[in-house]
Amino acid sequence: MSSRVVSDKPHAVCIPFPHQSHMKASLKLAKLLHHKGFHITFVNTEFNHKQFLKSRGPDFLDGLPDFQFQTIPDGLPPSDSDVSHCQDGVSLCQSLRSGNFLVPFRSLLAKLNDSASSNIPPVTCVVSDGFFSTFTITAAEDLGIPVILFWTVSACGFMGFYHYRALLEKGLAPLKDESDLTNGYLDTSIDWIQGMKYIRLKDLPTLCRITDANDPAFNLAMEAAEGSSKALANVIHTFDALEQDVLDALSSMFPHVYTIGPLQLLLNNSISEESQLKSIGYSLWKEEPECLQWLDSKEPESVIYVNFGSIVVMTPRQLVEFSWGLANSRHSFLWIIRPDLVAGDNALILPPEFVAETKERGLLASWCPQEQVLNHPSVGGFLTHSGWNSILESLSAGVPMICWPVLADQQTNCRYANKHWGIGMEIDNDVKRDEVERLIREIMGGEQGMKMKMKAREWKKMAEEATGPDGSSSMNLDKLVKQLSVSKV
Repeated sequence: MSSRVVSDKPHAVCIPFPHQSHMKASLKLAKLLHHKGFHITFVNTEFNHKQFLKSRGPDFLDGLPDFQFQTIPDGLPPSDSDVSHCQDGVSLCQSLRSGNFLVPFRSLLAKLNDSASSNIPPVTCVVSDGFFSTFTITAAEDLGIPVILFWTVSACGFMGFYHYRALLEKGLAPLKDESDLTNGYLDTSIDWIQGMKYIRLKDLPTLCRITDANDPAFNLAMEAAEGSSKALANVIHTFDALEQDVLDALSSMFPHVYTIGPLQLLLNNSISEESQLKSIGYSLWKEEPECLQWLDSKEPESVIYVNFGSIVVMTPRQLVEFSWGLANSRHSFLWIIRPDLVAGDNALILPPEFVAETKERGLLASWCPQEQVLNHPSVGGFLTHSGWNSILESLSAGVPMICWPVLADQQTNCRYANKHWGIGMEIDNDVKRDEVERLIREIMGGEQGMKMKMKAREWKKMAEEATGPDGSSSMNLDKLVKQLSVSKV
């Protein structure tokens, strides 16, 4: 029998939840681990593999010799949609809870180990999205491979998901009926979650607003969060100074909690412009760089940037109200409008009067390089859905926010941005153009807006300190690398 030489390089298999924000954060963490000497296998679903090829070209996923891509099926019917760039969340949750991911992922791990060579070392760890813990831990344990969970949400968002079981036990979920959504029930104070203050039921991640205890999304989130106790470590995309109280609580609950973020700032300090890793982008949709050229023509801090993320959907009426709020504010704006932003067939119709009135000071685009936009000197405020990537990216750029939270952990992030961090103002879900106009005017030039800008710049400085050579996030990354390099199940 011929012997083979197997590399002793650590090999991390990284697998994100197949939505844009999760994939973006996971790719960034994978790049940091690669920079620290890991061989990386990044696992996409077959659906998203095709989406990446569409948006970034056929050579994008070729990868580097030690940074490669693999795929597994997601158990859903084939989709040829050119509109939506991610699979339906409810269907994904049902597929996950049906066990459709376990066997393909376990087979992939076994195949990677069977083909180990001097070029591809055996798998030494799995870096799993926290919401995939329901199958990744089982698959990896079967093969004796340690697992860390990567939570691409805030620490307060993760803590909210972790307490879903307690909501059931205390009778706070499920709701009696849908009237509880509007009768004040969601204002119920939640004062029993360690490390979280001034929280109401409405401030917890929205998957708990159910009327059926068997709801697949609620149960997946609850079971996935509870899986955190089985992982070797839990990594959270945040930094110590931002969420100290809840992080102290989490550290008392789990043996190894590593705050590693903001990831982009760590990457900026680690990877040179010449690195081949720079060519590995994050977007499932084609970005429009013309946005940056348009921003170049604007005065400093004169533009409000509007982007509701990759999965939020609004009604035609909400679109019209946002439109006229922007128009009536008289401020320049860059508005990212996905083709599937509005619910219903052919529903994405902006009022022609709005288009005519704002053509000199507004730019509409379908997608953009968000971090470059937020760091552009002409951007003075951000109207956002409060997704965690967007919150961290805005904070890292020192840009204050108007928050319109819609689903999942966005309400939690909004509450903290407003009440704890002083960098956000909340807009009601029932959008009114007058309120949109008022808040834009305030954030772009009002007294409260000026205070928020100062606070955002303070947080930017603290984020830079956390990701500096001796910062908490940098040291936590080194601790994680050390643990992953020596651990066995």
